[in-house]
Amino acid sequence: MEDTIPHDSKHDQQEDENQAFTCEICMETMILHDQKFKNKNKCRHPYCTDCIIKYIKVKVEDDNVGYIKCPDMNCNQLLDPVSCRSMIGLSLFVKWCDVLCESTILEVNKSYCPQRNCNALILNECGGNVKKSRCPSCKNWFCFQCQMVWHSGFRCEQSWELRDENDIAFGMLAEKEKWMSCPGCGHFVDRIEGCRDINCR
Repeated sequence: MEDTIPHDSKHDQQEDENQAFTCEICMETMILHDQKFKNKNKCRHPYCTDCIIKYIKVKVEDDNVGYIKCPDMNCNQLLDPVSCRSMIGLSLFVKWCDVLCESTILEVNKSYCPQRNCNALILNECGGNVKKSRCPSCKNWFCFQCQMVWHSGFRCEQSWELRDENDIAFGMLAEKEKWMSCPGCGHFVDRIEGCRDINCR
């Protein structure tokens, strides 16, 4: 059964906040009211701020959970990130917000920029089969499907074999010149004249 806060008077709530309490995680008795975690009028389960900080840190950093429930096993109330912001610190708060945002996005509709210094989250808002994409953050082109640097003229399976910028530049030239890749050996050929069939030697 959820221990939700009834609509009491402010006087009753202040009186309750000033009383000593026992943290239901560490089982320590806390005397100072500022050591008590307040879940923005959602539930009143007594936890000390140190335990709640550790609980949130584990849920966000280790379990990658965005929607964090009250630690009480019988309570389904979610912890409010805004209420926790001042006590958990900025970096954990930002990470929690990132995990919350990501959990609302379907796996199929997102990709990450492959640039080492970027790694921005990019959404496929248009739907359909997107391949060549430009990162709105660093402005570099990449493949939405295999999450590699854009590999002009190469299939996604071949992109893992690209060794350096010269390979990528060659692929861009092949795409521009409309060179075809032999299905047998993978070498590029340029048809000047004759039929469209390619025979691998």
